Amino acid sequence: QVQLVESGGDLVQPGGSLRLSCAVFGSIFSIYGMGWYRQVPGKQRELVATITGGGNTNYADSVKGRFTISRNNAKNTVSLQMNNLKPEDTAVYYCNRVNLAQAWRWGQGTLVTVSS
Repeated sequence: QVQLVESGGDLVQPGGSLRLSCAVFGSIFSIYGMGWYRQVPGKQRELVATITGGGNTNYADSVKGRFTISRNNAKNTVSLQMNNLKPEDTAVYYCNRVNLAQAWRWGQGTLVTVSS
């Protein structure tokens, strides 16, 4: 069974930076488009960034220019560099396949809190 393990979340001041990492265990990784999602309690999960197996990226308008998604196919990891963080970026962040119809079981996520 595929396991997703997210890490790197923390409390950070507005304008600060964080780097999130997601390790994928138990599956061929390089062929799948991967995404970072975030969820605030009471709201729907939001897709914020995607990366294809070949490295093409796409971003939600709300994070464009501030977040950078990357992947290391040799290590089965996908990362999210988050700069100039805003309070509205506060959420639990998850990684998973872009094709949610074939999503792996969700990991526990990693909490990002942006607050002064």
